[in-house]
Formats: sequence, structure tokens, C-alpha cells
Amino acid sequence: MFVGEDESYNPAESLTLDQGLRSSLAWSTVFKQQVLGFIVGKKNYLVHEVMDMRRRTTTPREYATDLTITPYNNVGIIISCYIIGDSTCGQRALYLVGMTGMPIYNVNNNCSTGSTALFLAKQIIESGNAECVLALGFEKMERGSLSPKFLDRTNPLDRHVETMAAVAGFCDSPVPSQLFGNAAVEHMAKYGTKPEHLAKIAYKNHKHSVNNPYSQFQEEYTLEQILASPRIFGPLTKLQCCPTSDGSAAAILASEDFVHLHGLEGQAVEIVGMEMATDLPSTFDENSCMKVAGYDMTKTAAEKLFSKTTYKPEDVHVVELHDCFSANELITYEALGLCEPGKAGDFIDSGNNTYGGRVVVNPSGGLISKGHPLGAT
Repeated sequence: MFVGEDESYNPAESLTLDQGLRSSLAWSTVFKQQVLGFIVGKKNYLVHEVMDMRRRTTTPREYATDLTITPYNNVGIIISCYIIGDSTCGQRALYLVGMTGMPIYNVNNNCSTGSTALFLAKQIIESGNAECVLALGFEKMERGSLSPKFLDRTNPLDRHVETMAAVAGFCDSPVPSQLFGNAAVEHMAKYGTKPEHLAKIAYKNHKHSVNNPYSQFQEEYTLEQILASPRIFGPLTKLQCCPTSDGSAAAILASEDFVHLHGLEGQAVEIVGMEMATDLPSTFDENSCMKVAGYDMTKTAAEKLFSKTTYKPEDVHVVELHDCFSANELITYEALGLCEPGKAGDFIDSGNNTYGGRVVVNPSGGLISKGHPLGAT
């Protein structure tokens, strides 16, 4: 989720932010929020990050000991984020670290849950209501693909599914794979993209994963193996889909005054800007599976962010983006402005999405390799 400007960036060396990332783009998307942000040098700071994307025996108290920043009671507010679980899971998890009476908020926002916590933490600090905020994400997933939990009420994605079905039909494949797979089918029909382009994205991400010891899967596959893996929906095969994963992650944000007071300048990374967007009328009104999957939402967040900073898409050298399926990475290239609309295929074929190209996308291996525990990603 956090990346730097140097193309020599090694995710194995960047899983904590003590090494000091200098310029970055961080974002996460799904239905129905989009959070997009730059991280660079001072004012509102991300001062420490601890990640555990695999099952570990480390206890919350041991994690707290590892956070060498300041005592736990200096944290003013905590934002806990998860999808699957009863209310107030954040309190239950954090009471093991310490009980100071601080406010604990619980956030549920699908795949952007972790980014939403980060966004809210930044806003809380900017409002003056806290000098130091902990964003904590965790998830113990259920087996298999995501599915509805409450069948006695309206599904939050009913309009998205209905719009998709009206355009492309509906089948018994997992619904998320249909939503993103049909976005890929639309891109292929509109711009001539091939299934091989989607497979090349998965090939790249699996290749990157071998450098990331925190990745759930750290195995490189050939393009032929990816194309030949079991078909999930449309052009999407199994090795182009993120796995079911358990995991957790945490980030501490602080004000500039807090950073100076505690001598944390050496490990602080400024959050220059973040933007959050949700669906626009075009999601449902334009009969586009790409827009149902969030294309316009991503584009809107990116444009708002770049308009408020001195940076442009061409200034970004490393990106971690939401590749729940290779299809979403493909359409996101264009929505973020990394390439022109319709040019994602050329962008992929030229190698401009990996080391040696214009921008390194998902050097961590992406969700396709490292897993997708929703509240933690």
C-alpha cells in the first residue's frame, strides 16, 4: 500500500517505513469507495508501519513493543478496520495491547477499508482532535469467494450487479469475478485488448512476489501456466485472481508537532494528499461494466488528488494498486492516468509497468500474490 519513487525499490526492504520512503502513491479501491493519496515529506506524517500479511504467532503486545515510536498511551485515537466479524472487534483486539480509555472506531468499507482508516486518521489529525492516531486492519476470511451474509435485506451491491447483468448477463461464477471480468471483456471489445494482456499482469505480479517475504505466495509462473490455470470467469484464470487470505497491518499517523517532539523525523513520511471518491451516476446510467467496476470513481479520485498537489501521473515511479483481479489492474492504469484510455495493452506490452519501464506497478506482488485480507489491505 505504500511505495517510493525510486525504481530500485525492493518490497522486501520496505515493509516497514523506517527505511524512509520519499515519494509515493498509495491507494485502494473496490465498491464503493476509492481512496487515493501521495506520501512525501512533512506536515501530516505516516511515522511507522507494521505489516503481517501471513499467519504469525506474534501477539499484539509484542507488536506494540516493536513500535519503537512512543508509549502506547501517546496514541490518542484508534481506527480499527475489518469486514468479517461482529461489532467492536477492534476493541477486543486492542484491549490486549492496553486499555487507556481512548476512542476506538470500527470501519467497514470493503476492499478500501484499510485506506479508509488511513484517510480518517489523517482527517482526525488535521482537525486537531488528536496528535497521533493508530490505523489497524485485520481480517480472518471465510473459505471461498466473497458472498452475501444477510439475505433478509437489500444487498449493498444490488444495483451494480443488476446493471452488469443487464449489459453482460449473469451466471453462477463468483460475483466479484463477473464484475471485474466483464470490465475486461468490455475493454477487449472496445480497445482490442487480448487475454494475454491480463495474463501478463499476473505474470508480472507473481514475478515481483518472489522478492516479498510477506507475500502469501512467492512463486513465479510462466505466461503459459497462467493462461492454462483453471478458468474462473471470461478471460480470468485462477492465477489472475487474489487468494483468500488472513492477515493484519497497522500504521501510525502523527502531526508534524508530534514528530518533532518525539524526534521521529528520520522515519516520518509526509502524506501530501489523499482523496476519497464513491460512485457517480455514470456507474449505473451508461451501461458500462468498466464503470460498474469503478473506472470513473478511480479517475475522479486521481484527478482531484493531482489537481491539489504539484505532482502529475508522469511524476509517479512506483504504484501499489488494487489488483483483486488482473482486469482491475488493467483498467486502473488508464483511470489513474498512467497511460491514455485504450492504451493499457500497449503499456503492458512495452514493459512500462515493471522494472526498467516507466513505472513499477505492484512491486510487492500485488493482491494476486500477497493475498487480500480485506481490512488489512
